[in-house]
Amino acid sequence: MADVRAQLVSRVRGLLSEALGATRGRLAAAEADLAAGRDRLARVRRAAAAVPERVGAARDGRLAEIDARHAARIAELTRRAGAAAGREAPGAASAGWAGWRPTPAGRAETPGAVRIGTVRVPGGEPVPALVPLLDAGHAQLAGSDRDGLGAVVPALLLRSVGRAEPGGVRLFGYDPEHLGGGLAGFAPLGTAGLLTFVGPGGLGRLLDDLVEQIRRINETVLAGEYPSLRALAAATGRRPEPWRVAVLLGGDELSRHERGQLDRVVRTGAACGVHLVVRGVALPDDPTVTRIVVEPDDARIAGLPVLLDPPPPAALVTETCREVASRVNAGPPPAPFTDLLPAEYWQEDSAHGLTAPIGEGRHGRPVLLSLGDYPPHALIGGPSGTGKTNLIFAWIGALAARYSPAELEFYLLDFKEGVSFARFAQGRRDPSWLPHMRLVGINVNTDREFGLALLRFLAEELRRRADAAKKHEVTKLAELRAVDPTGHWPRIVAVVDEFQALLAGRDVVAREAADLLEDLARRGRSQGIHLVLASQDVRGIEALWGRPALVAQFTLRIALPKALRILAERNDAAQSLPRHHAVVNAESGLTEGNEVARIPSASDWETWSELQHRLWRMRPQDAAPARLFDGDAVPRLAEAPDFRALTAPEQGVPRSPVALLGEIIDVQARSAVLRLPRAPGRNLAILGTRIDEACAVLDAAARSLAGQHRPGTARFSIACLDPDADPAARALYEDLADDAAWYDEETVPELMAEVGDGLGAPGAPSSPHYLLLYAVDAAAGQLAGRAGRRTGLEQLRRILHDGPERRTHVLAWWRGVGRMRADLGGAGARLDQIGAWVALDVQGAELSGALYPGTGGPDWYPRPWRGLYFDRAVHRTGQVIIPYGPSR
Repeated sequence: MADVRAQLVSRVRGLLSEALGATRGRLAAAEADLAAGRDRLARVRRAAAAVPERVGAARDGRLAEIDARHAARIAELTRRAGAAAGREAPGAASAGWAGWRPTPAGRAETPGAVRIGTVRVPGGEPVPALVPLLDAGHAQLAGSDRDGLGAVVPALLLRSVGRAEPGGVRLFGYDPEHLGGGLAGFAPLGTAGLLTFVGPGGLGRLLDDLVEQIRRINETVLAGEYPSLRALAAATGRRPEPWRVAVLLGGDELSRHERGQLDRVVRTGAACGVHLVVRGVALPDDPTVTRIVVEPDDARIAGLPVLLDPPPPAALVTETCREVASRVNAGPPPAPFTDLLPAEYWQEDSAHGLTAPIGEGRHGRPVLLSLGDYPPHALIGGPSGTGKTNLIFAWIGALAARYSPAELEFYLLDFKEGVSFARFAQGRRDPSWLPHMRLVGINVNTDREFGLALLRFLAEELRRRADAAKKHEVTKLAELRAVDPTGHWPRIVAVVDEFQALLAGRDVVAREAADLLEDLARRGRSQGIHLVLASQDVRGIEALWGRPALVAQFTLRIALPKALRILAERNDAAQSLPRHHAVVNAESGLTEGNEVARIPSASDWETWSELQHRLWRMRPQDAAPARLFDGDAVPRLAEAPDFRALTAPEQGVPRSPVALLGEIIDVQARSAVLRLPRAPGRNLAILGTRIDEACAVLDAAARSLAGQHRPGTARFSIACLDPDADPAARALYEDLADDAAWYDEETVPELMAEVGDGLGAPGAPSSPHYLLLYAVDAAAGQLAGRAGRRTGLEQLRRILHDGPERRTHVLAWWRGVGRMRADLGGAGARLDQIGAWVALDVQGAELSGALYPGTGGPDWYPRPWRGLYFDRAVHRTGQVIIPYGPSR
């Protein structure tokens, strides 16, 4: 029992010990867990305490990043907005007033919106506050801040004027309260017609006029082809109408009619360039209306707050308007010459006429000039400096670019002093020439005979064409070209500038020129010969009096600014033309035929040279330069075609040698020829006191004769009796070398005796003998001293009478007609032995009698370096010549 009990106690004790151990283990574990939990709790508490700080820092960082991005976005948006505003309103449309100046847009550009202030964007740069106006809409101003409103109106107007070409904006002011005082700074525009004030009660008329302008533009300018002037300008590069801005500053309540007209302008005006800037007048709701409200310390555009710009300085407004008006009064710049040129050159056919643009018309369409059966001829008029020469250049260029030289030929003559037309011909500065040009005459103001020669040439060409037409049984050029396609039948345009000089006075030249002009004007149209006559003033041309049929043929009239008597009597359209413009009228100047053209600048060197060089490179291979006649130039014998063609026969001597005396004033570069066959009277007298010219005639005659004889086959006896002529005579003597003999006042009697006595010898001399006598009248004393005056002069008379039949010819210079008559037998002596003469500074009346057929003598007035040549065996009337210049 005890053992059991002990065992039980022991077992219990063991179990208790195990339980105690287990309990202690669990307690230790629990305590460890508690320590770990407490540690975790401490860590959690520490972590929890750090979370708000970290989250706040992250939040703050995120917010800062968002703010930075927002600020950058705002800056970018304001930058873009500013750039967009700069594109929409460049230059003067948005620049600040400091340093502001007009910056006109190009012809195809639209000024568009203008700035009146800035929009303040927090965190960004100020953005220009723009108001769409020109080609965009209208502006209505309202509010109680009169000073603010007063700053907006001049800003809108000045910026609009500064962005348009001068004259491109026209203002209409209606200011019944201040009677125009609100627009006083813009008053200088009124001098150029760019500002019109409408007084009280005139609003209805102003609105009626604006509506009528809108109707006209829609009907005649846009004409259904374009929705607006802006679209037309973008498509064509031209703007045919100005912008019209009506500024309405208050007034009474509108009538029903005025309200209706105002609504029509609002709805339809922007497309036609008609705009309103109003204050105190209500505009209807419309997308084109921008409403500007200005209150004290608060201004808004379409509800957007803006900071208004200060008003433009008054001096800036006045100065700008004065400059714009000055440029408009000076006239618009000429249009580009390239506007007249076609895309492809030489593609037109001239069989039925010539047509080319001359400039830009009122609505931007080209104004065409035509020459054909109707109108056949043109008359151009305008005072000096109005662009007559430039218009001729433009017309010639437009025609030459369209018609090839086979279709068109030009003949040009300029009677005023100047060389503008010389560039059409080949020159030292520019070797090119216009391939269509056949003749260019410049500086012919004193050589009316050259104009007459041109008319004679055209008359001969007209006869040739008429004969060809009769042969082929046709009447017009187009028909002739159809039946004779291989013939050369281009249309001919003859331009005569300052043609009144040709018809001045009542002499033979004027009468014949008027007769030829009338015939060419009447019959030339059917054969493709067209006349273009230009003048500063056609009044007082006596040769045209009593010839209404002549003037009536010139149905195409072109009047430049201030031209008189070009258009019909009651047609004064030219009196109000601006510069670079012309009235083109194909109805004989009647008012209903008027068209106004803006003429391009075509006459400056670079503009014309580019076209001419291009056409010159296109010229046919056989094209020859135009004949250039310069009235101020002295021709050279060595360059004369007739001189270069002279040759000496291989054997013997020429049967009828020729002496070249000078250049004929003619269309062709021909020499005045004196034939010296073995026939009575084949001698030459040069009459006058001009030493250089007399020496030049003798020099050219001798050199041309020498060119027809082989060395040693002709004899030249040179006698110089005037010391001033000695250098020229000596130079000729030295150049003729062994074929020449020299005589002076001491030895000339021996020459007369030798030659005179030799003529009495039997048989004819084997070689020609030419006596070149300089100032022969000075030899009278020496001849008398030798064998008595009568005997010495008789020898000279015998040589003149008998010499030509024996190949001895006298070419002598007398210093006056009276001196020659005295030497040859007195006032009543026959002068048959002088078969030809050249008169220099000798009046026509002195040549009457035995020297010239008829009574009164030739119609000749002396002028420098010109002579009148008459050969009784060839001529009916005298022939004006230009002596050749010195050969050295």
